[in-house]
Amino acid sequence: MTKIRDIGEFGLIDKITKKSKDEDVLVGIGDDAAVVKTTRGLQVLTTDCLVEVDHFRKEWFTPNQIGMKAIEINVSDVAAMGAVPRFALISLGLPKDLDVDFVGEMYRGMWKICSKYNIEIIGGNMTHSQQIFISVTLTGNVNNKNLCLRNGAKPGDYIFVSGYLGNGRAGLRLFQENVNGFEIVRKTYLEPKAQLKTALKLAPFVNSMIDISDGLASDIKHICEQSKCGAIIYKDKIPINDKVRQVAKTLDEDEYKYALFGGEDFQLVYTVSKSNLHSVVGFLIGEITKDKKIKLVSNIGEEIIKEKGYDHFSSSLDKVDKSYL
Repeated sequence: MTKIRDIGEFGLIDKITKKSKDEDVLVGIGDDAAVVKTTRGLQVLTTDCLVEVDHFRKEWFTPNQIGMKAIEINVSDVAAMGAVPRFALISLGLPKDLDVDFVGEMYRGMWKICSKYNIEIIGGNMTHSQQIFISVTLTGNVNNKNLCLRNGAKPGDYIFVSGYLGNGRAGLRLFQENVNGFEIVRKTYLEPKAQLKTALKLAPFVNSMIDISDGLASDIKHICEQSKCGAIIYKDKIPINDKVRQVAKTLDEDEYKYALFGGEDFQLVYTVSKSNLHSVVGFLIGEITKDKKIKLVSNIGEEIIKEKGYDHFSSSLDKVDKSYL
């Protein structure tokens, strides 16, 4: 029998997806968030979860940081849609012997980030489990002009990213290998930030957008699959800061694989037509093509990108996949 690990996260999604029959559902499964039409306008809905060991370890993260991350990663999905976050529902699975103060600190982290984005926690659920998990459902509001989807990229579009990449993987590798120093890289990994302000400025001018949670290559692939096109990524244009390069050098690893396949950077990747180039900010790293392949171009030639980024059924904090390094 076929196991989930054989087809991976996105293969499983393909198998269980059914298209909605409700005409008020404008966007269903397959984007950063669903979009529904309401009497007051368009509403986006997203959900994401953190599972102990897979997404955080108590030895690395403070309870406050776990709570902060749980909200930030959901805001990142809402931001990628060009929407403003509004209300959150929190579901928790908690071991019976977990300290009450630990949960209180986790919630203080969530409240801190909710206050930052004017989000209200309005409900949720709680149950017992062998390890901690936090599931957040977040709603947001968006108007038609600002709505950004994955399926709008067009051949000739330029591909941009909003900031430096590779920090998510670099920070994780520091903890996995017990390497001291690199405090800025560590903190950026432990306390990721959604790019909401940037997303709202970009939204009226981009043709497609997605947040970088699974790695640049994987998330560009999502855009290309939804838009039925391909892409060229210029390797030397991928923005990687000096600290991340130093981490890779220290561990004898490839900083470009950190950026392309590492995930958890929570920057934005978006495509822009030539007429809107002067209306956007960011790093120009490539272009959209008619050819449906995704190519990485460098000064030594070009290669077709076949590797995948982060997959929930083949990756964890305890498992180091050397193909991404």
